[in-house]
Amino acid sequence: MRTASPPAIAIAADLLRALHGSGLTPEMEFVHLSSYREATVSSGQVQILRDVESDVRDRDVLLVDDILESGRTLAFAKDLLAARGARRVLVCVLLEKPGKRAVQIEADFVGFECPDLFVVGYGMDVAHAFRQLPFIGHIEGLE
Repeated sequence: MRTASPPAIAIAADLLRALHGSGLTPEMEFVHLSSYREATVSSGQVQILRDVESDVRDRDVLLVDDILESGRTLAFAKDLLAARGARRVLVCVLLEKPGKRAVQIEADFVGFECPDLFVVGYGMDVAHAFRQLPFIGHIEGLE
């Protein structure tokens, strides 16, 4: 299992516990990609801020992220891992905003469809604030 961003750690932790409870022994590693940095709008350019350390060749990989919006970051991560020889790269997201897609990508597993609001909490943030909230809320005026 790879998470596409540090905010996805809350989702990945819950998923990891569920997979373990099902008898699986997944490995977890992080790739930190960003097209936002400190902004609230994507720049359109994806940067690798932290890469995975292990070899993904001939392995099944599950990318876990908090939200699928433009799709640029997840498409970049999926293509990157596939190019490195992953047998299969699947995508799991907590929230999906289907009307915001800028590139062709579909999540294999979606928790909830999300309206076009700027959401925070459960690991998601705005300029590193609100990640600690135990629920998902939205910030008015940032839509």
